[in-house]
Amino acid sequence: MNWRMSPSTAAFTLALLGLGAAGGGVLAIAGLPMPFMLGSLAVTAVAVGVGETRFPTAYVFPQSLRLVFIGVIGVMIGAQVDPALISQIPSMAVSLLGVGVFVLLAHGVNYRILRGLGGYDVATAYYSGAPGGLIESIALGEEAGGDVRVLTLMQFLRIIVVVSVVPLLLSLWEGRVVGSAAGLSFGRENAGLSGIPMVLVVVLLGLLVGKFLRLPAWRLVGPLVVAAVLSATGLVALSAPGWLISVAQVVLGVSLGLRFAGLNRAMLVKGLTLSVISVGAMLVIGILMALVISRITGLPLDVLMISFAPGGVTEMSLIALSLSANPAFVTLHHLFRITLTVVSMTMIRRLGIVRM
Repeated sequence: MNWRMSPSTAAFTLALLGLGAAGGGVLAIAGLPMPFMLGSLAVTAVAVGVGETRFPTAYVFPQSLRLVFIGVIGVMIGAQVDPALISQIPSMAVSLLGVGVFVLLAHGVNYRILRGLGGYDVATAYYSGAPGGLIESIALGEEAGGDVRVLTLMQFLRIIVVVSVVPLLLSLWEGRVVGSAAGLSFGRENAGLSGIPMVLVVVLLGLLVGKFLRLPAWRLVGPLVVAAVLSATGLVALSAPGWLISVAQVVLGVSLGLRFAGLNRAMLVKGLTLSVISVGAMLVIGILMALVISRITGLPLDVLMISFAPGGVTEMSLIALSLSANPAFVTLHHLFRITLTVVSMTMIRRLGIVRM
């Protein structure tokens, strides 16, 4: 992988990142979910749509930059797996088992919707319908020959719909604002720069481990696993300022937004329609699972509903925090959902159950 950029490529990349940060800032001021990821993706996609001909000839977003910041996201997710969270696993056996059932049911239903109603090819429908693991689904789907534009669109629409609808529904249920709209954040704004070098060291180590072990979506999973092990054993306390996560989301959002080149209005309308149907089906499955598990275990229904909502880890955990629930409980369930989704996608493909 080339780590060097020409001056023109570097300047244009910085301009795109500045545009992406501005888009994220607007959504952040508006109090929308995942503002820097979705805002940077949206403005970059618009820029591609209206001004692609003005881009430098054969411009490609620097993959080395994207690699580092995907690793940063992996590390900060893995860092939430601490000894206290691990100690609670035995009490979560039934609900974690339910997550496994949810992943299989949701993925199967989504595949049927996208293949039958959407008419997508097998690889595109299969990976677009994954109920989690945005980055992993896009990476694995691209390797399998799926349409990256549709994969990116459907996975982001899944998150957009979920993180927009779930906080709204729970806000109506609770009678107060929850989630990102409440101004809550996992970003450690008081953390200094001193924690960044350790984060980068773990990113590098995780990338090496992920690539050596040939982990699925190793760019994210490798750093996530290494960070989780270090954090769970108490060997290293990983912390970074909140702005680092925002920067990582801007880099990822811009790099993915560039992949919307050639996406027309018909594809967008079709994708949004299918996404609403797909997310609706997943939410119904999740609510039914939550009702059954709440009856069996006595766990709070609203917390279980958040744990089974197929949205982003951070957003769902923020909602739990605003409800004075256990964010660690919610975080573990979503990390488990992502892990199971990635593992099941890989195994089903290797076994040839779904032929690409």
